[in-house]
Amino acid sequence: MSLCTADPTHNELSRGELKSIWLAEIGPNAPAQINRKTLIKLLINEREWKASGQSRKRFQKGLTRLVEAAHASKPQAHAGNRLVREWHGQEHIVDVLPDGYLWNGKAWRSLSAIAKEITGTKWSGPRFFGVSA
Repeated sequence: MSLCTADPTHNELSRGELKSIWLAEIGPNAPAQINRKTLIKLLINEREWKASGQSRKRFQKGLTRLVEAAHASKPQAHAGNRLVREWHGQEHIVDVLPDGYLWNGKAWRSLSAIAKEITGTKWSGPRFFGVSA
C-alpha cells in the first residue's frame, strides 16, 4: 500500500486500507468521523514528520510558518494589472487603473462593489479576486 504526496495511487486505497496503515504507523483508534481525504492528509503529514527527524513541536512550528507565509504573500493589485476570476462558469476580467477598476466597460471605485455585482452578495473584493488590499 502506497501513500505519499507524489503518488496518486493513495486515492485508490479504501477506507479500510487507510485504517490499516493508520494502525501500523500511528497506533489504534483512527478517527472514526473523519473523511477519507482528510485521513490521507493526516497519514501523509505523519510520514513527512517522521522523515524530517524533527520533534513534533518543531515540525508543527515549521508548518505553521509556511502556512502564514503563504497567506501573507497574496499578490498586490497595481495599476496596469489584470485580475481574472471565474464565477459560475463565467470569466470576469478586471483591469486595475491608477484610480479604480474597469470591469465590463464601466469604471468602478472598489473591487468589493464589482464582487457584489458579480455574486449578488457582499464580498471582500480583494478576497474574491485573491489579491491584497
